[in-house]
Amino acid sequence: MTPAALSFQIKSLEEHLGAPLFRRLNRAVELTDAGKTLAHGAADGFQTLAAAWRATQRLQDGQTLTVTAGPAFTAKWLAPRLYEFAQGHPDIELRFSASLRIVDFARDAVDVAIRYGATVDPDLWALPLAEDWVAPVMTPGLAEKYPTPQSLTKAPLIFDDSINFVEPRCDWRAWFSAMGIAYGPDHGPRFSQADHAIDAALAGVGVVLGRRALVVKDIAEGRLVLPFPQAIMTGGRFHFLCPQGTQDRPQVRAFRDWIVREIEKTAYVTEGLEILRVS
Repeated sequence: MTPAALSFQIKSLEEHLGAPLFRRLNRAVELTDAGKTLAHGAADGFQTLAAAWRATQRLQDGQTLTVTAGPAFTAKWLAPRLYEFAQGHPDIELRFSASLRIVDFARDAVDVAIRYGATVDPDLWALPLAEDWVAPVMTPGLAEKYPTPQSLTKAPLIFDDSINFVEPRCDWRAWFSAMGIAYGPDHGPRFSQADHAIDAALAGVGVVLGRRALVVKDIAEGRLVLPFPQAIMTGGRFHFLCPQGTQDRPQVRAFRDWIVREIEKTAYVTEGLEILRVS
């Protein structure tokens, strides 16, 4: 718009409102109290309209699926399995955002979120995935050196600090306590990302308390072993989340059903495992 047209629109708006929106200065303008109030509400309104427009556009797209998941889940669960999904659904274009931030489906243009926790937003459609636990995992070579829970007091231990937020704690101290062993280790390499801690275990650096979802494929394929029949429950689990009403969109349903089938493929890994609760 030209400056003259813009000035006319502002004047017309002020006449309709019955109050000035701008305070005219020598070389600038500033909002009046009425202008500030109207600007704030108008901005919210336009953001809501823009979000609704983007959401409606996504409903028309039957080929693209945008998924957000944490970096560790993306690296250890999704990425190693994506070839099979791509082979079975060549018509769906997957886009991933590895992030742990709170997702706003409208703002972030996201279709599906995989998030970990004990509770979920009741306004979302949620499918709880497999129950989560942690247990010592290591390479087969290390398992020969440390054949009993007691022997782990002499083993090099890896610390995954990414799960320290869980209550009750499910760290090395909690696992040894569940085994009836009075041992509270605090020395060893520490990682802020679970996938990095697991990679260290795969390299033979030491023993890590592996979370079910992140180590089950390595266990099933023999790269890591689960030498002891006890694990401790984490109190949380991963959830498949999407906005209410979108769960049956073809690409969302296809992705959800595929995840469920993939979980079932490795369910045998937990057969006979004693899942202990800690307090």
